[in-house]
Amino acid sequence: MSAQTPTPIIRYDSVPTDAYFFGTCVLDIFMPEAGMDAMTLIEQQGIRTHFPMGQSCCGQPAYSSGHPEEAFEVAKAQLDLFPENWPVVVPSGSCGGMMKHHWPKMFKGTPYEQKANDIAERVIEFTHFLIAIGYQPEDKGEPVKVAVHTSCAARREMNVHLSGWQLIDGMSNVERIVHDHESECCGFGGTFSVKHPDISGAMVTDKVAALKDTGATEIISADCGCMMNIGGKIAKDEPDMPMPKHIATFLLERTGGKA
Repeated sequence: MSAQTPTPIIRYDSVPTDAYFFGTCVLDIFMPEAGMDAMTLIEQQGIRTHFPMGQSCCGQPAYSSGHPEEAFEVAKAQLDLFPENWPVVVPSGSCGGMMKHHWPKMFKGTPYEQKANDIAERVIEFTHFLIAIGYQPEDKGEPVKVAVHTSCAARREMNVHLSGWQLIDGMSNVERIVHDHESECCGFGGTFSVKHPDISGAMVTDKVAALKDTGATEIISADCGCMMNIGGKIAKDEPDMPMPKHIATFLLERTGGKA
């Protein structure tokens, strides 16, 4: 997978009245509450949120595993779900990166090229979207120390670490603690963790140890695959540590909403 120019953090000239929400397969199956919290936050800003019921997967697992034909077919099934000229909000930097940067290449020279490019131009990661619409959370929570994990794909392709930091640092009662392995992969990598379990296990062990050393009482992420991997290690070996929480849930809780 070639390197991409990271997506810049933008601001819309005007707040959109409507937005699509692409939930991603991992969030939809394993952490639907995080998706509901993200949509609640968006709707609290006066934006009607549309969840196309036919959505499934962006094709990233097959694509990153070296199966472009299978990825093509999976992604193709999503192309008719976003016909209106509305933002497509994705609560995962890695899936957002797949749709924004790799769909145009994957569909290039096919009858689906124009439609894929149109959607890619409208794709925006969830934390980027909040900043783009001028979201300024009012922190109503007690003082807390948090450690943040952003997936390596989300950092590399979507700059999600910058947008996540900006949102968290803007909260008056939240102290963000930088941990020793913050920029390193947690070892998930989709099928990587299945194909190379020993390497993946060593990576997540280092990640969890670094998080533990911070003494943070909250662990925040914007990518559910990483949350599953880190959370699984914590549940197995570090039961006294907090489980990872999606940034949408964290923001909703801190601003007085019901997660």
